[in-house]
Order: sequence, then C-alpha cells, then structure tokens
Amino acid sequence: MPQDMKTIYENKVKSIGPFANSFLEENMFILFGTGAPQDLKDFCYQIDVVEAEGEIQAGDKLFINNVPFEITSAGNLVQRNLTTLGHITLRFDGSTTPELPGTLYLENKEIPAIEMGTELKIVHE
Repeated sequence: MPQDMKTIYENKVKSIGPFANSFLEENMFILFGTGAPQDLKDFCYQIDVVEAEGEIQAGDKLFINNVPFEITSAGNLVQRNLTTLGHITLRFDGSTTPELPGTLYLENKEIPAIEMGTELKIVHE
C-alpha cells in the first residue's frame, strides 16, 4: 500500500449467516455487527462494530483480503450505520448515484470469496 494512503476503516468477518452468500450472485453482500437481529443474521456476514477514522466517500478504496475495489458512491447513512451497527450493504455495480442510503457502491468486478477472517479495509488516498 503506497505511503500516502490512509486506512480509515478496518474489520474482519467474524461469522457467516447460512444465506449470506446468496446475494453474491446479485453482486452484493450485507454486513452487520454482532447485534444483528436473528432473522437478519442468516443473511449477513457478521463483523465487530468499529469506528471509522475518517469519512467514507467516492474515490476511496475497499480492500477485501487485499483485492482493491474503488468506491463509486456512498449512501448518506453508510458512515453512521457502519460505525454504530456495523450494518451496510455493499453493491458491486459501479453506480455513481447512491440510490439507497445504507448502501456502499463499488466498481463492478468479481467479488472474492468471503470467509471467516476475511479482512475488510477502507483506505483514503
């Protein structure tokens, strides 16, 4: 990672709901902190709730186990939901207009396998 990049968010997948992978074929997946309601847990990758060290915005990069994805837009609740609930949807469709407030939009490319311990990191250039 180049020196001028600053990590503003870091997390790891703690557990995987039995249906979490079902959204991957729609180029999306859902994160939720450990306090997720039971009926939602089944569809989420669980993470710890951690603070972000800066504002998440278009042009930042999300790394999934060192595979970079450019953030193309961020809904206006992404920051708050991620840092208070650990709950956002990640949609890999390259959309530059955030249609849903709790969704982070990323470039449209293949999503790597997400497993226990998968590292998620957002960096600001």
